[in-house]
Parts: sequence; C-alpha cells; structure tokens
Amino acid sequence: MKINIVMVEPEIPQNTGNIARTCAATGGKLHLVEPLGFEITDKALKRAGLDYWDKLDIEKHASLSQFLEKYKPEENNMYFVTTKGQTCYSDVDYSKLEEVFLLFGKETKGLPEDLLQKYIDKTIRIPMRGTLRSLNLSNSVAIVIYEVLRQKQFEGLEETSQYFEC
Repeated sequence: MKINIVMVEPEIPQNTGNIARTCAATGGKLHLVEPLGFEITDKALKRAGLDYWDKLDIEKHASLSQFLEKYKPEENNMYFVTTKGQTCYSDVDYSKLEEVFLLFGKETKGLPEDLLQKYIDKTIRIPMRGTLRSLNLSNSVAIVIYEVLRQKQFEGLEETSQYFEC
C-alpha cells in the first residue's frame, strides 16, 4: 500500500521533522504544501528528522490548489483529518485500498473550512476530550498512519526486533 501524508502549510519545523521521520520509518510519502512556516533547511527541522532525510520520499507543492489539481480527491482515496471530522479515523476500512492520501492542516488553523465542507464525507477525526483544541500534529499523523498500517497487517514493516526476542 502507498500512504501519502499531506501537510498543508505546516508552521512548526519540529513537527514536520517528526512527521518526516515517521514517513521514512513507515514508507509513507510526504507531501509539503506551501507556504511553509519555515525554510526546508531549518536546523530544527533537520534535527527532528535526524538522519532520515535521504530515506524519505518527499514532494513539494506550490499551493493547495496545485496539489488538488494533481491529485484529485474524486479520483483518489483521500481523507481530510480534522477535529471537525464526521468519522472516527479507525472506522474507515483502509484494508482494501492500494493507495491513500491523508491531509493534515496547519497547526494554528487546520485545513481550510471550504475544503472540509466540500468533502465532508471524507473527513476523519481522532477522538479526544472536547475541552481541548487538538492533539499535536506529529502525534496525529503517527496515530492515523499506524491505523492504516495495522489494517494492512503492517505490510512491508518488520514486526519483530532484530536485537531482542520477546
């Protein structure tokens, strides 16, 4: 399965670095939709991603409209992750999909409201207490990507440690 993590206008380099590392570790492709709130050469970004940058499949897009024109939501298995989502992320059946796109918005505002309204039936959320605004972005990406992988029996990933036996 091909998993695409799409970061729409990310603002915090450490989050994006952590997400890049998660993508490298899981085989996910990272899409960065500009404008970015940092330079791709930012030390914090590189530090958070450690030495995984050369193991990462990454694609940059000049704008959200450019991304959506290239990867049409109507033609792709695309899910919009938001606290306003209609479906719990774990209630989606990813097991039969060959490719999936998971879109995440910027840390301060999330995904654009008009986009969420247009594709409301493809919005997903991570359950949390209602008194809080949101989870950390890099944690949210990890939660959802690992659910997709779990449903595919962690296809392509090592399930046992190469160092210790349990």
